[in-house]
Amino acid sequence: QMQLVESGGGLVQAGGSLKLSCAASGILLGGYAVGWFRQHPGSEREFVAAINWNGRNTNYADSVKGRFTISRGNAGNTVYLQMDSLKPEDTAVYYCARGKDNSDLSAAAVNYYYWGQGTQVTVSS
Repeated sequence: QMQLVESGGGLVQAGGSLKLSCAASGILLGGYAVGWFRQHPGSEREFVAAINWNGRNTNYADSVKGRFTISRGNAGNTVYLQMDSLKPEDTAVYYCARGKDNSDLSAAAVNYYYWGQGTQVTVSS
């Protein structure tokens, strides 16, 4: 089965940390950019972070810069999102997706596919 699976979400107090994982099954992540997006209740899906094909370059939304870190696992089939200093406004369903060819760390969802089902992150005050 070809799919991306997000995990690691949960409930955390403001100021706490979570680490999300994006695991590939039957899909190649090595050689492709991977992005994290999130969707607040009643809002549109928004860009969070992206990492390029070899993990040497990253891109972050201004709202998470300095607090979140995207990285690639050594095996090449997993991408992580380390989230520190979490705020209530970070509450959302978080999704990962594989970039299309030449996505080049794009913040536009149209440049990604193979979306996962999402993992819920809830940050309490």
